[in-house]
Amino acid sequence: MLWAGGVVCPANPTYTVTELARQLEDSNSKVLVTQKALLSVACEAARRVGIPLRNIVLIGDRQNEYKHWTEVVAHETNGPLPTKTPLDPKHDLAYLMYSSVCEINVNALNAYSQCLALGYYRSAQRCDANSLQHCVQHTPIHSNGSEEHGLGNRLSSWDSGLFVSMNMTLYAGVKCIVMPRFGLEKACQLIQKYRITFLYVPPPIILALSKDPVVGNYDTATLRWINSAAAPLGKELVSAVWDRLNIGVKQSYGLSETSPGALSQLPDEWRRFEGSVGRLIPNMTAKIVDLEGNEVPRGKVSITKILWLLCRPNVFQGYWKRPDLNSDTFTEDGWFKTGDIGYGFQVAPAELESKLLGHNDVADVCVIGVWDSERHTEVPRAYIVVRDNVLESAQLASNICEWLAKRVSPPKRLRGGVRFIKAIPKSQAGKILRRVLREEAKKEGQSSVSKL
Repeated sequence: MLWAGGVVCPANPTYTVTELARQLEDSNSKVLVTQKALLSVACEAARRVGIPLRNIVLIGDRQNEYKHWTEVVAHETNGPLPTKTPLDPKHDLAYLMYSSVCEINVNALNAYSQCLALGYYRSAQRCDANSLQHCVQHTPIHSNGSEEHGLGNRLSSWDSGLFVSMNMTLYAGVKCIVMPRFGLEKACQLIQKYRITFLYVPPPIILALSKDPVVGNYDTATLRWINSAAAPLGKELVSAVWDRLNIGVKQSYGLSETSPGALSQLPDEWRRFEGSVGRLIPNMTAKIVDLEGNEVPRGKVSITKILWLLCRPNVFQGYWKRPDLNSDTFTEDGWFKTGDIGYGFQVAPAELESKLLGHNDVADVCVIGVWDSERHTEVPRAYIVVRDNVLESAQLASNICEWLAKRVSPPKRLRGGVRFIKAIPKSQAGKILRRVLREEAKKEGQSSVSKL
């Protein structure tokens, strides 16, 4: 597609007809590539937006009335291969990446374009490609001399799936086993069968690897390192995976707007910089400023809010059809505002979550800040899923609060209390949906006021 001068616009395979039609229309798509299992949804969505059936291309199994991808790919036997379409790497669009299903539904096409210049592609991905090669060269090789195998467990409609599970492994010459949908036991089966050597996963999967009994039923000895991204990961979980599986967990940080990486550890750095998301990837520039735009000097502890700013080359060029968002996202001199806000004395939810997962009765947890009108500030509250056969009670909530209080400083104690829930809300990418719990907390607060 890129060779022919097309723009790739991946869509989530779980979309409904309405959701897919929205994306097709908003992106001005002309051709739809799909597979047999998704054909009915694809055809109806295409019909709604006026894409002719002759422009639907199938991968995988054939269907007589539809084009197969092998029919549209040039072959040397048919004559000279067509020349590559000339492109301007700095301005021509390569990928148009849409946000999560939730954003599509709620904000109706609040999509972002990832104007990833083809000329920047290799440099933008070089850090992670080098991480793989670094792992091969500097990590002790197993005695069987096995090759590097990755497990692609992220949807390619998301940046992390497209670039990490697909493009990066191809660039590094590494075999990738693709999972259509993640399941812990299925992943363990594939790790054992294909002798997987590295994983890119979000923190909820790290939690499962550290605690779930099913992991112990499979041979995971070929795994050399794991990369955690999409959400913060506490030191305790990193240590728990090492203690159980003898596998190091490194971290990285990025956004879809950074295509997607910005900072990353190398595989052998996880122990020396435990809890860090690593260093800037090659060609990236960053600075930290206060809300007035003044740079915060190295070594200074700011008691006011601070913002991360990142600079190209692999920062996106802007939001698709949303100039109003672009003006708020970039500074006048071209720096991208990540939106990450820090404080000098911040209480990090990931730190408290990591500690709470060490409690014997806690299976999963999410910590958010809730407003305390008496203290006129936000205080930490934990939403907890208890382990099987553990009874939820006020006494248990009190015990958990007291247990944590012995392990953290006063500002980090659960002054907002504990709430028990059946499951932590998470996106398909494995990110904790804190906004859902913030809304619940807001409703609870409003209910309390109305009763008074």
